[in-house]
Amino acid sequence: MSTITNTLKQQWDALKAENPHLRIRNAAEKLGVSEAELLATQVGEEVVRLRPEFANILTEVESLGKVMGLTRNDECVHERKGVYLNPDFSSPFASLFVGEDIDMRIFLTHWDKAFAVSEKGEHGDRKSLQFFGKDGLAIHKIYLTADSNAEAFDVLVQKYTSDNQSTEEPVTEVVVNVEEKPDSEIDVAAFQEAWTGLKDTHAFFGMLKKFGVTRTQALRLAPNEHLAKKIEKEGVVKMLEAAAETKTPIMCFVGNRGNIQIHTGRVRKTMWHNQWFNVMDPDFNLHLDTEKIAQTWVVRKPTEDGEVTAIEVFNEMGDIIVQFFGKRKPGVPELQEWRDIVAAL
Repeated sequence: MSTITNTLKQQWDALKAENPHLRIRNAAEKLGVSEAELLATQVGEEVVRLRPEFANILTEVESLGKVMGLTRNDECVHERKGVYLNPDFSSPFASLFVGEDIDMRIFLTHWDKAFAVSEKGEHGDRKSLQFFGKDGLAIHKIYLTADSNAEAFDVLVQKYTSDNQSTEEPVTEVVVNVEEKPDSEIDVAAFQEAWTGLKDTHAFFGMLKKFGVTRTQALRLAPNEHLAKKIEKEGVVKMLEAAAETKTPIMCFVGNRGNIQIHTGRVRKTMWHNQWFNVMDPDFNLHLDTEKIAQTWVVRKPTEDGEVTAIEVFNEMGDIIVQFFGKRKPGVPELQEWRDIVAAL
């Protein structure tokens, strides 16, 4: 083990002794390293490095039974329990899991590292599969639950264990440089016409690319206030409270550059903890840091099934934190209850 790794391991051990409940992501931030670099210092103890055969590993996760999938960004954490069903890795652009519980859009070009983790705790072992990007930032984690098949986990780990069990983790910075064009360089009239002519919500992203606009710029340049209207930053809290009260099923999308995780269904228990607003249901948890919300918008898109309404929440960089819709399927008009909740905002 190199001196650098040894020092980092010692620093983390000292931090854990000082604060046993400190999460690894926060510890990495304090130590000025990535989460993957910190995790790698535990290889040979509670961590096993896996071969980066992501599609194969994910396809076999179904054998673990009911697990908890976790996807997050800096401002929001999305945790969903279920079985990983119906994997589709045939597209070079986005891979899918499409199930009632586990519903994901995966962008494997951003996946770079895989580990199996067995943390020892006061309530027994906590086993997980953890996936990271080139920069060492976490993309997706899969935790075993009381209903999971722990033996299948051990088989999967053994099958995909890498020959490389180094305790050092090289990381490279991922530069995301999204410079916004001046509004004067955008064909605003053509852009607005394209928006009002939309037939499918999935065409919205392609439209942004075609006209070279960022997402928040698009909302500013929308054809009218009906199609994009800025609301108070914490309007999303009122929406979640109203959805819980009225038992209106919603869709909640949280992602990072490598994965988007979706919950479809009702939310029941909502609560505050410091600045975090949380959904705490048996199979779905959401943790939203409201202090990091810079803008919240109501966005409407025309489709062949009528208008589709979203609430979109952004950070100060203009990155999307979380998106909400009323529960819907292609061919079915949007729920009136959802429209009523949004109208009240």
